[in-house]
Amino acid sequence: MQLREEKLQEPNEEAAVQISDSDCLQQENGPGRVTKEEHLDLHHAAEETPASSLLEEKQVMSSLPGETMLSFGELLIAEYQKKNQLEFKTMFQLQKSAHLHSSRGVIPQDDLVGQPAGCFRKTHKDVPVFIRRASLEDYVLHMKRGPEITHPKDAATMLMMMDVMEGDCVLESGSGSGGMSLFLSRAVGAKGSVLSVEVREDHYTIAVKNYRNWRTSWASRRGQEWPDNVQFENTDLCTASSILTGRGFHSVALNLNSPHLVLPSVLPHLHPGGICVLYIVNITQVVDLLEGLRCSALPCLCERIIEVPVRDWVVTPALEKNGEYCTIEAPHLDESLRQKDETSDESEDDDVGPSFRSIPYIARPHPEQLNHTAFLVKLRKFES
Repeated sequence: MQLREEKLQEPNEEAAVQISDSDCLQQENGPGRVTKEEHLDLHHAAEETPASSLLEEKQVMSSLPGETMLSFGELLIAEYQKKNQLEFKTMFQLQKSAHLHSSRGVIPQDDLVGQPAGCFRKTHKDVPVFIRRASLEDYVLHMKRGPEITHPKDAATMLMMMDVMEGDCVLESGSGSGGMSLFLSRAVGAKGSVLSVEVREDHYTIAVKNYRNWRTSWASRRGQEWPDNVQFENTDLCTASSILTGRGFHSVALNLNSPHLVLPSVLPHLHPGGICVLYIVNITQVVDLLEGLRCSALPCLCERIIEVPVRDWVVTPALEKNGEYCTIEAPHLDESLRQKDETSDESEDDDVGPSFRSIPYIARPHPEQLNHTAFLVKLRKFES
């Protein structure tokens, strides 16, 4: 069974991602449930609040160097927990005169402007909701999508296997919804470049839009542009010799059904010693890949075939039925040690609650776990 968050990441999910179906967060100015297009179409909002004026709108309330307050145009996460259990979680864009609605109350979005990035805001029903900025991982998990994304846990491992550095030139095939393109964009930085190729036009359109939406939100958040270092191409990599001519790549990331068919076109443009990492869903495709490498005698070595498991845990203090903390009974001491222990207890401040390590904890694996997502295959090119 997958985690609640992962269950809500189906291709046609709505942007107001929730754990509970009854907690439908939505914008006040839209009837019914809010679609992802309404949540993430940031271009219109960017026209109303250009990046140059967003910094002026931010209130100078920061107490730490570099700290900035929330401003219009940013992508935020709202989440509510009850008894250490996540009840709902949604991503939304901070807009003027808009509201967040749920069964637990309403929060005017205007009240969030000028607040710290991580803060609790109470609804009109006096329910605290935690508001924070959306990370790149949050955005990739909740953005509008067509095909399944490269899961962030796999994307992080792929970046490590590819040894991507600032200034690298990277080739990606299988843009999908644009998640891996964003991770690569951040890794190579302003001095690097990413060529992302997608054969399907509908997937290409979604990837480009998601990439632009994130860049628009980043400009609102930081007051500076996200590097425009990804070139999207809607073509078949097997026949795309024109866009590869004269180019060399430090590493390659492939997310294709039959990657062995494109390797003869890709490997000539990969630097000797460079890494090609393949995101492959099932083990049958891995076997097809290895058999294709054997038959074609391509100049590459298969160094690793892995999957990346993640196991969530629940670690929480033990509570009595009345909601009070359980306590660990003190060991039996002789009279002299008991008097000394009582003296030390009296000197402690009663306002801080139970003393350190006096409360037992319950630790167990989370009942819902993220299952297999993909196999990662690491190929290294050698000079033939």
